[in-house]
Amino acid sequence: QVQLVESGGGLVQAGGSLRLSCAASGGTFSSYAMAWFRQAPGKEREFVVGISNWSGSTTYYGDSVKGRFTISRDNAENTVYLQMNSLKPEDTAVYYCAAVRYWNYIDYANSRGYDYWGQGTQVTVSS
Repeated sequence: QVQLVESGGGLVQAGGSLRLSCAASGGTFSSYAMAWFRQAPGKEREFVVGISNWSGSTTYYGDSVKGRFTISRDNAENTVYLQMNSLKPEDTAVYYCAAVRYWNYIDYANSRGYDYWGQGTQVTVSS
């Protein structure tokens, strides 16, 4: 059983930056593909970015965050990071960290393909 705990959310002005962290425990972190999703009020959960297991050589980004967000992983620290730059008000959402042992490289944006979830961290971008 893998436990995920997100941190780093907060209130930031448009154009600013935040770095989210997701600390994992209870499993072999490096063997899990990791992803970030987000959910705004009244909207469905949206894929943000994902990173493959082990070296993290494969990443996928949602169209709305390409060029602004960067995912990385530190297997020694059992942590995955989401660096968010040039934030926009439409980035406001609860951000969730997710993990799966066997990543679907085709359907990676489907939230149902992930087995473990964190509790989420709120990101609010003011205009």
